[in-house]
Amino acid sequence: MWAMLKKHRYPYLFIAPYILLFLVFQLVPTAATIYYSFTSWSGLRPPVWIGWGNYELMMNDYMFMDALRNTFRYWIVGAISIMAFSLLTASLLNSRLLRVKQFFKTATFLPYVCASVAVGLLFRMLFEENTGLVNEILVWFGGSRVPWLTTSRYAWIPVVILFIWRLTPWFTMIILSGLLSIPDEYYEAATVDGASGVQQYRHITIPLLGNILFFCFITITVDAWRIFNESYVLSGPGTSNTSLFELMYRSAFTTFRLGYGAALGVVLILILLALSLIQFVVKRRAGEI
Repeated sequence: MWAMLKKHRYPYLFIAPYILLFLVFQLVPTAATIYYSFTSWSGLRPPVWIGWGNYELMMNDYMFMDALRNTFRYWIVGAISIMAFSLLTASLLNSRLLRVKQFFKTATFLPYVCASVAVGLLFRMLFEENTGLVNEILVWFGGSRVPWLTTSRYAWIPVVILFIWRLTPWFTMIILSGLLSIPDEYYEAATVDGASGVQQYRHITIPLLGNILFFCFITITVDAWRIFNESYVLSGPGTSNTSLFELMYRSAFTTFRLGYGAALGVVLILILLALSLIQFVVKRRAGEI
C-alpha cells in the first residue's frame, strides 16, 4: 500500500484538497448528525443520549407525515414536469427552424439565475387570493378566486409551480447539450430509410439521451427532496405545504430541538440513498449503465 502511495504520490497530492474538504465538511458533519439524532439536544446544554427516542417520536408526529407526503408530491410532480418541459424546450431550441437562438437561450436560462427567495415573494403576490394576477386571470375567464395559500388543499400547488419554473431552465441546457452532441448522420440515414420526425425522435433522440436524462432525473430527485426556499417563502396554513427539509430546519433552529432535527436529516439521507440505489439498479438491469 505504501509503495502504491509513493508511486502515485503526485496524483494523490492533487486530489488531497478535495479529500480534506470532503472529510471536514461532508463526512464529519454527517457522522455528527447521526450521533446527535440519538440525543436530546437544545444546542445550549450538553446532548443527552435517548436512543431511538427521536425516531419513535417521528413516527407519531403528524408534522413529519405531512412534510413527507408534501415532499413526495413535490418530487413526483416536479420530476415529471421538469423532465417533460426541459425536453420540449431543448428540442425547440435545437430546431433548425428557430431563428435568433442566442436570444431564446438567454431568455430561457434567466429564471434559473434569479434569486429563489425574491422570486418566491413575487409568486406569493401572484397567487394572493384577492389581488393576485393568477386569480384575476381565472375570474376574467369566468372562474372563481382560489385561496391558493390560505387553505391546505391548494397550498402545495404554488410551491411545485415555482420549483418547476426555477429548475426547468437548468435542465433544459443540460438536455440541449446532449442534443447538440448527436451526430446529424443518424438523422440523415433515418430520413433516407423513410423514418418520420416522430420516429426519429423516438428511436434516435430519446435513446441517445438516455444517460443524460438519467442524470437529470437523479439530480431532480435530490433537489426535490431538499426543497426549502419555495415552501419556506410560500408557506401555507400549518404544515400544508411544508417540506421535509423545511421541517428539519424549523425543528432545529426555531424550536431548538436539534436532536430531532438531526434525526430528520438522517431520515432524509436514507431516503435519498434508497431512491438513488433503486434508480441505479433499475438502470443497470436495463443494461444502460
